[in-house]
Amino acid sequence: MKALRSFAVRASLPEPLEVLSHVAMNLRWAWDSRTVDLFRWIDPDAWDASGHDPVRMLGLVSRERFEELAEEGPFISFMAAVEEELQRYLEEPRWFQRKQPQSPLRTVAYFSPEFGVSEAMPIYSGGLGVLAGDHLKSASDLGVPLVGVGLLYRQGYFRQQLNGDGWQQENYPDLDPHGMPLTLLTGEDGSPLKVSVDLAGARCVSQVWRAQVGRVALLLLDCDVEENDPHERSVSDRLYAGGSEHRLRQEVVLGIGGVRALQAAGYEADVFHSNEGHAGFLGLERARRLVVDEGLDLNEAIQAGRVSTVFTTHTPVPAGIDVYPSDLMKQYFENFAKECDVSFDELLALGQAVPATWEAGETGPSFNMAVMGFRLAARSNGVSKLHGVVSRSLFAGLWSEVPPEEVPIGSVTNGVHISTWIGPEMAEVLDRRLAPGWAETGEARWDRISEVPDAELWRARERARERLVYFVRERVKAQHLARGEPQSEVAWADDIFDPGILTVGFARRFAQYKRATLMLADVDRLKALLLHSERPIQIVIAGKAHPLDDIGKEMIREIVHFSQDPAVRGRIAFIEDYDMEVARVLSQGSDVWLNNPRRPLEACGTSGMKAALNGVINCSISDGWWDESYDGTNGWVIGSRDTVEDPDYQDRVDANALFNLLEREIGPRFYDRSEGPVPRRWVERMKRSLETLGPFVMATRMMEDYVTDLYEPAAEQGHRMTADGFAQARELAAWKERVREAWSDVAIVDVEGELTAAEVAEDREVAATVRLGRLSPDDVSVQLAHGPVGANNELANPTITEMRADGCEDGVCTYKGGFATQEAGLYGFAVRVVPSHPELVNPMDLGLLTWA
Repeated sequence: MKALRSFAVRASLPEPLEVLSHVAMNLRWAWDSRTVDLFRWIDPDAWDASGHDPVRMLGLVSRERFEELAEEGPFISFMAAVEEELQRYLEEPRWFQRKQPQSPLRTVAYFSPEFGVSEAMPIYSGGLGVLAGDHLKSASDLGVPLVGVGLLYRQGYFRQQLNGDGWQQENYPDLDPHGMPLTLLTGEDGSPLKVSVDLAGARCVSQVWRAQVGRVALLLLDCDVEENDPHERSVSDRLYAGGSEHRLRQEVVLGIGGVRALQAAGYEADVFHSNEGHAGFLGLERARRLVVDEGLDLNEAIQAGRVSTVFTTHTPVPAGIDVYPSDLMKQYFENFAKECDVSFDELLALGQAVPATWEAGETGPSFNMAVMGFRLAARSNGVSKLHGVVSRSLFAGLWSEVPPEEVPIGSVTNGVHISTWIGPEMAEVLDRRLAPGWAETGEARWDRISEVPDAELWRARERARERLVYFVRERVKAQHLARGEPQSEVAWADDIFDPGILTVGFARRFAQYKRATLMLADVDRLKALLLHSERPIQIVIAGKAHPLDDIGKEMIREIVHFSQDPAVRGRIAFIEDYDMEVARVLSQGSDVWLNNPRRPLEACGTSGMKAALNGVINCSISDGWWDESYDGTNGWVIGSRDTVEDPDYQDRVDANALFNLLEREIGPRFYDRSEGPVPRRWVERMKRSLETLGPFVMATRMMEDYVTDLYEPAAEQGHRMTADGFAQARELAAWKERVREAWSDVAIVDVEGELTAAEVAEDREVAATVRLGRLSPDDVSVQLAHGPVGANNELANPTITEMRADGCEDGVCTYKGGFATQEAGLYGFAVRVVPSHPELVNPMDLGLLTWA
């Protein structure tokens, strides 16, 4: 029977406890241990039964219990202290406020298809969402003015359960937003705030919920409203479910609807950040509004919007990018193009350039969300230094004339939110040594790690490992019981794992390139390690495969089958339903964190960062963040940076390197008790890991990088573009069009420079004659590149200097410049011409380049 009308019912609290509702509705409890202690105090069983959601938990507690607490003085005092601390956190000036008088930034709108703030709000699938959640939390800690925009999936991401054969089953529980820390926004008349988008001729309405993440608001669009037909109500049903068209519909609501929701809710963002291409349609909606409201043409509107847009790519492979056929795009965007006063083909062209390095079949009239992302954002980045290199190569076809190393894609290496991921054992140690409030501010003296007594640090690791062991026992037993196995037949799970054994953790999405089954490449060697009489290891594994990825599911089954062997089942376990809670326990309690993807396919790999914060030592392929962080003393690298084309051979090489490390280096170092009960050499490496990696892996460092390098320059330039009726945007659009049309005129007619042998540091002068045709010297930069010459006569890492104009006649100009030779050997130089404009973020932005 369907309800005629519905309304929300919240827990009724006695007046002395009303503050609990305020505390519960701010998701700061997701990373504040004292707030968690407050809710556990109320009812530990209800806290666990609620899935660690205090809003839901308050609805499970009896009236009698609340009345008891209202009379309990110590509880009232503790509650008041927690609420006071929350208010201090929300109101006091923080890092950004201290620099605000000099900052042009007002508000960042951060769009992402998923947000992992807490396991109690399961609208995330893995790394991308957890990174987005940490982005919000670090912005909150630093006081950065930021608002998140996403979708409220009524069935979230799937819950994982394995059948008796180890095959992954997906369950999608219904989420009740009224029982979550969410507030339904309302308009001036008190009715729910709603926005709508056009979906192939159908009107799709979304209501807007707000989650308060510390100081940061997260807006979530929800299509499950009565105004919608069933097809439209299902748009925000599940994360990453359904076919291509369903994904497109979600991305239209996220990007276009998200911009409209910001405006309706009263947010005036001056910087827009698209976390992956899924939210890329935000750029189209911003441009459409400028066309309709300000009278700009589409090209002018794009120039006005792109300078204040940041695009972050997270994928190192084309298969990870959404690509839509043109006929599908036409269904959804033909009318949108008309509103922008352009043809559909002109609009489609924004996502049509495809790098030549991509596989055949992906070219043609398809629409690529990443391509659009780069087109509509003047600033873009990968998520580690190596991923920046990979991205510049992957997307080089968008700037076909530009050397790959100069493709205008930068990098900001991800970080992780300290308070979310650090365990109580390590927090206790570090809080005594680092600066007060270090986890929030990011200001810490990591060099003081060396002062921590070895025994104290080792005891913290032992306690964390012991907590992990009890967690594994409990979860493994529950998993077998859930499959219908009798209690008597799963009693063995009570004794699996050993708190004193070297513990290896592996937890991530089960995708083929992540190679979760690499450890099974030599089963005999693996069994020997697990069952070693003197130096045994134990391995805990967790992760989900995408519902449509049968290869990933088969990898899970292989591991489960191996772990069910009675000979080894006490030493290896697969933990089902990987979520943020599982990730915390594993990354806090393991001794070694294993990561063995195929290089260079790991964009970042932040799980290893979470482990490093807890004194867990990384053992990883030199990929993602580890490629720039490993220094030879702070962990272990598997194999080398060299790769081969044969993946099977590469797997064998890397598996052998992994086993060699475990057998010859990791195991012996962990069990070396030659200097007493504390493994001094192991603790030495732990300290080195904490000291060198601690300051780097913090999300506060990442957020400061974004603010300083991307957000503030974007805001400043965006303000210039909107001034005086968008005069600068109009001028820049006209300049770009003029330069593109006239670039074929540009040629370097002659270059003169002395070629006799030189001494190191000897000065050389170079002159170039350049035909500019219809362009003027102000439109270009003539550059002198010089440096050592490689085997193929290429300039290896050349130094670029500006040449100066020395007279022009009839469109032909003379330029002069010079350099000093930097090192012995074969040395060379070259001259090139690139476009130049004060508002050009990068000289390579247009992809125009002329060499001598």
